[in-house]
Amino acid sequence: MTELADKAKTLLELHKPGDPVILPTVWDAWSANLAVSAGFAALTVGSHPVSDSIGKPDNEGITFGELTTRIKQITAAVDVPISVDIESGYGEDPKTLIDGLIDAGAVGLNIEDTVHSEGGRLREAQEHADFVGGLRAASDATDVHVVVNARTDLFLKQVGDESDRVDRAIARMKLCAEAGADVLYPVGFHDDATQKRLADELPLPVNAIGHPTKNNKAGLAALGVGRVSFGPLFQMVLAERAAEVLAPWK
Repeated sequence: MTELADKAKTLLELHKPGDPVILPTVWDAWSANLAVSAGFAALTVGSHPVSDSIGKPDNEGITFGELTTRIKQITAAVDVPISVDIESGYGEDPKTLIDGLIDAGAVGLNIEDTVHSEGGRLREAQEHADFVGGLRAASDATDVHVVVNARTDLFLKQVGDESDRVDRAIARMKLCAEAGADVLYPVGFHDDATQKRLADELPLPVNAIGHPTKNNKAGLAALGVGRVSFGPLFQMVLAERAAEVLAPWK
């Protein structure tokens, strides 16, 4: 476990508000090798890209077992810390999730509050924090401090009135911090003022989604972000470039 514990420690230490760690979102051994060869020190695995890569839909269209099979292929191919988007948990309990990720060689996770197996409902704020707490407890029972990135979809799903949505997201994220999260992810493309407010008022490093060609590290760093990932956008940009290359051959 020592090697994984060291990778988990490294991943956590890379999160620096104002100097964010950039975690390219990958989906298989090929894309992971591509990102590592480009010089990135850690990676995240996205649920949407992984699902696409095996011809299945996002939103828990694959099983946790199918996900960990892919994670093992990635961790066998690259020797950097790997964080994994586990959606809302695939209906599994926290111990099963933590044990499965560690067994696959991963040292971090994203957990969102949209419960796909229950019609896409949003977990209540304390309910989500309790699930985060369960993941923290399960991780603490091992030798690996799995880096827990707690995500809320309040912005993505445009839940409730817009006038107090930022306030509600901050309150929700603070509960997750108290429950043992390491990183907070109020996912969405925010205007600069909102992104800065989130970074300023939340007590842990904030994960922002970045577009690989439309955003840049310096801009997000200036807003106080501590982590940047690309969601499915890196895969989509590569698909667009591939279409350009292939078009003349039709």
